[in-house]
Amino acid sequence: MTHLGVIQQLILQQAQQAAPQATTTLGKPTVASIGFFFLIVAVTLVITYFAAKKTKTSSEFYAAGRSVSALQNGFALAGDYMSAASFLGISGMVALKGYDGMIYATGWLVGWPALMFLVAEPLRNLGKFTFADVVAFRLRQKPVRIAAAIGGILTVLFYTIAQMVGSGALIQLMFGLKYEIAEIIVGVVMLAYVLFGGMLATTWVQIIKAGLLLFGVTILTGLVLAKFGFNPGNLYQAVVAQYGQPSLEPGGFVANPVEAVSLGLALMFGLLGLPHILMRFYTVPDAKAARKSVLYATGLIGYFYLIIPIVGFGAAVLTPGGRAFITSVDKGGNMASPILAEQLLGSGFLGFIAAVAFATILAVVAGLTLAGASAYSHDIYVNVIKGGHATEEEQVKAAKTATVVFGIFAVGLGILFKGQNVAFMVGLAFAIAASANFPALLMSIVWKRFTTMGAVWSILVGAFSSCIMILLSPTVWGEVFHHLDAAGKPYGILPWKNPAIFSMTAAFVAGIVVSLVTADQTAQDKFEDEKLRTYLGVGAE
Repeated sequence: MTHLGVIQQLILQQAQQAAPQATTTLGKPTVASIGFFFLIVAVTLVITYFAAKKTKTSSEFYAAGRSVSALQNGFALAGDYMSAASFLGISGMVALKGYDGMIYATGWLVGWPALMFLVAEPLRNLGKFTFADVVAFRLRQKPVRIAAAIGGILTVLFYTIAQMVGSGALIQLMFGLKYEIAEIIVGVVMLAYVLFGGMLATTWVQIIKAGLLLFGVTILTGLVLAKFGFNPGNLYQAVVAQYGQPSLEPGGFVANPVEAVSLGLALMFGLLGLPHILMRFYTVPDAKAARKSVLYATGLIGYFYLIIPIVGFGAAVLTPGGRAFITSVDKGGNMASPILAEQLLGSGFLGFIAAVAFATILAVVAGLTLAGASAYSHDIYVNVIKGGHATEEEQVKAAKTATVVFGIFAVGLGILFKGQNVAFMVGLAFAIAASANFPALLMSIVWKRFTTMGAVWSILVGAFSSCIMILLSPTVWGEVFHHLDAAGKPYGILPWKNPAIFSMTAAFVAGIVVSLVTADQTAQDKFEDEKLRTYLGVGAE
């Protein structure tokens, strides 16, 4: 038999294997899933206990006392970034939509070089705890910090929704609990990490979770490729045999060129405006360590995004019942990876992968909660309400109060957005970050004539235009609020699902125009001092 004949026979066998309907233990508690779940929670709570002993001051709560090494921070950055959207969302989107799901994997990776060369060093040298420290460095503190807190909190809330939706679906299926109860459990465990352990506990939870996730996805990828003679080409041919050539072509999810460009801009530049990622640069001793940590993180994240589409295509082909079965378990396709794990190595491996996914969500939500709390406690309470004169005790108390409030909001929003694909939801958070935070952050670092009112208008125009466009999009207006057209399909008042191309442009235009109209000589005079600190680290904390 020729080599081509062997491949065709292999594809036929895989298609035949996919014919019967799959069975899964998802939704029924198993010893393996419960065991791995409690093991991971126990280990991370022990870490929190020891971290709590070292978390007394605001610097320790927000920035782990700036004691994290470059390698540790690289793993923690990767752990913070490889979220439920990356693991559950991308694999699910590739399984259901094919090629277009890979746009997310590519988009989330390409922002890292820009982060390393554009933002990492200035951020570490200019800031103290939040990205607003950088924007407000040579501008008037109060208006900039209020605007930056609004942009930061909106970004973090949307990002948190995706993690909470993923965690609720996961715990619901692991233990057979109601979705709402699952959300509350996640909220309580996450609050325990942040309230007691602060950034140090969050960092170590993220490091452990990054290692577990990379190990689990590597095993999954190896098992999938083993089914196809370790030749990805055979896997792709099996996808074509089962679902047709369009599965390997663009247009399955993003058919409109404007949507494609808008999504790409959001995924690339949104990274440079994510408060929970930018916060991690304050945990290292200096700017050199900040740059090195991005280098380590880029390697880890690049490897992960290279192999996760293989898991998605493998789930579509190797799961009996294919896409229909995956959507029957979870409408958004978020359970594709756990289902594939069970098909390949049984319920024990499913328990491990589900527990890793849960650790993934907990680590990211902990980082997000810390970022959301710091936006209020550091930027609003300490620098606006208290005028920069709060005691250590007052700062930590404000941070912990904000953490509890943010956690309650996160649980409520997770319940409201039940059933959405988590990768898509994070895409919306990136659109807000790219619009509200990135333009002001970049212009404050590189443009001498940038003014206080320019910063305020840039942040507010970007934040509110992106949020309003998202609310009026087919995703939220149609699918979440259930507005259907005559054919029964969800529709939006605005036709675009991702607004970044419009809202990010509006934020830059607003910042430039308002800055030119409201000249600020004091801000210009301080620009040289800022450059000295940016590039030489003179005076950096």
